[in-house]
Amino acid sequence: MPVHVLTPQAIEAQLHTAEQLCKKRGKRLTPIRREVLELLLRQQRSLKAYELLELFRQDQPGAAPPTVYRALEFLTDEGLIHRLDAVNAWTACADAAGHPHDLLIVCTNCGAVAELSAPSLSAQLAACVEQAGFTLSGLETELQALCKKCISEGVRAKSCPQNHSV
Repeated sequence: MPVHVLTPQAIEAQLHTAEQLCKKRGKRLTPIRREVLELLLRQQRSLKAYELLELFRQDQPGAAPPTVYRALEFLTDEGLIHRLDAVNAWTACADAAGHPHDLLIVCTNCGAVAELSAPSLSAQLAACVEQAGFTLSGLETELQALCKKCISEGVRAKSCPQNHSV
């Protein structure tokens, strides 16, 4: 699934969907939570907490980090956003009320994110992890990559350091 550009109408529709999902679950999408979600939707890429805080402070100058972190925790718990551990950032879920997705591809240059559903790949990955004596601790797998836009701009993938065991 390619990264899609959201129109203002699509952003409003996603915010409405988020409100309906919260209401259905007996939760509240407070104005602060809604604004954090809207900021992520409008940016259409992953953002670190302090990037979000700076954007949030444009409307709420006195906002402190816990304000944003509490909103991020709620939105993550409700499946409205994704926590991207690989890049220590968050991104809006493009399809919170739709089909589940188990694969997140994150551009390590610009922060763009694509959500995919690849159950057979996830099953294979889980089996490999199990053979190594582990169990996956989450339902989503993150892959780091470069998006087509960054590749076309000449950004190169960072090479992994070679493991030189003695």
